[in-house]
Amino acid sequence: MLGGHPTDTDGEAGLRTSVAPQLEEAIVYSFRNEELLLRALTHSSYVHEARRTPVDPGELAQLSNEQFEFLGDSILGFVISEELVRLFPQYGEGKLSRLKAHLVSANHLHEAAQRLELGRYLRLGRGEELSGGRDKRTLITDALEALIAAVYLDGGMDPARKLILEYVTRGGLELIESQFAAEQLDYKTALQELVRARKMAQPRYVIVRERGPEHSKTFTIEVRVGKDLTAQADGHSKKDASQKAAKEMYLMMSREIPES
Repeated sequence: MLGGHPTDTDGEAGLRTSVAPQLEEAIVYSFRNEELLLRALTHSSYVHEARRTPVDPGELAQLSNEQFEFLGDSILGFVISEELVRLFPQYGEGKLSRLKAHLVSANHLHEAAQRLELGRYLRLGRGEELSGGRDKRTLITDALEALIAAVYLDGGMDPARKLILEYVTRGGLELIESQFAAEQLDYKTALQELVRARKMAQPRYVIVRERGPEHSKTFTIEVRVGKDLTAQADGHSKKDASQKAAKEMYLMMSREIPES
């Protein structure tokens, strides 16, 4: 088993042999000091069972990944903040904070840790192992932060930054960028401004149809401008359907050449 147990007969050398090459290949980084990697993967339960005697908090902090998790959390926050400021110089603090909050959220970090299959490599105590520790969200997200710290301590900021950008920001940024783009262009507002500029009556929104069960309705909304212009769209909420209908109308009117 990759994670091993305190009673394994192959010892630390065997654990290094089984753990390091596979994980190093995954993160495209080779540790000069593999003890740092092993510590990043060592849960406190492993230390307790290995010693078989009470472990004081100071010793536990030095043998498990708890301190590395603390350091990795800070490095992660800094690198993501740095990258967001570089990518989005036009965004204010509020939008940058929302982007960062998503990228450092437990859900997103859990997805990144799963892509690395970090659960496979954890060194857990037998009790934690039997209780499903390798699949526990908290354990594997903590291990990801600890891994970031281990890479930083072994090779400096550049490889740590590469690890974060590859596994934490990639994909996550693409998703939230698209969400932000949709939020920034409010088509209902854009349509209001367009018809106002053309001295036309304001848009009117009408619910044409509702279908589906109460917990999962689909709404069809029609937007009307003047006597002749209409557009319809479906959505799982009235707000969503209205925005989509407004977008259809806005794009249709934008393609027209207004009369002079």
